[in-house]
Amino acid sequence: MCNAPHCNHAGAKHSGDGHRSKGRNWSGPFAKTPGRLFGLGLIRLYQLTLSGFIGNSCRHLPTCSEYGYESVARHGLWSGGWMTLFRVVRCGPGGTSGFDPVPERLERGAWRAPWKLWRLSAREKRDTT
Repeated sequence: MCNAPHCNHAGAKHSGDGHRSKGRNWSGPFAKTPGRLFGLGLIRLYQLTLSGFIGNSCRHLPTCSEYGYESVARHGLWSGGWMTLFRVVRCGPGGTSGFDPVPERLERGAWRAPWKLWRLSAREKRDTT
């Protein structure tokens, strides 16, 4: 992401003086439903407490907790939670690394079949390499 005032990246949030906000989590618009707020609260609690003890060991960009925050905010607690779980598994030993953004849209019916969320992220990773 850039710091330019004309930047229109999804996560870029600018104040009136043209500077980007320093928040590490996704700040785009999302429906503030109870499930999403609960999931975001759990992820934020992890970020503020346990994350400091575990250290910077994530091999992806954005980090797994940032990915989880954005996926829950964009796609809800059910789909976003499964996507976060699959991302943490991919981050483990023998997993992937590198830039792995949250998909903007999910396949139709993916909420009924969480295993499709694994294939979606694996296919996107394969198509970009």
